[in-house]
Amino acid sequence: MTTVTATELQNNFGKYLQSVQSGNEVIILRNGKEVARLISRERTVSFLTDELVGVLKGNYDDKALRAERISKHEDLD
Repeated sequence: MTTVTATELQNNFGKYLQSVQSGNEVIILRNGKEVARLISRERTVSFLTDELVGVLKGNYDDKALRAERISKHEDLD
């Protein structure tokens, strides 16, 4: 993983694009804060599924979850 500023990325885009195509990840900073992540298309699917692990476990009932959310908001009124 490489961390670069937005200006550095802009000035050397080809270099970082080649790095991403080789399988590396580039984190882009603006004013010292992470604002973006550049990853290859092949890694996108695994990155997204890794982020969702635990979120989509088992079966769930959309209607029951919606009713639960609505009831929570009604309790606040």
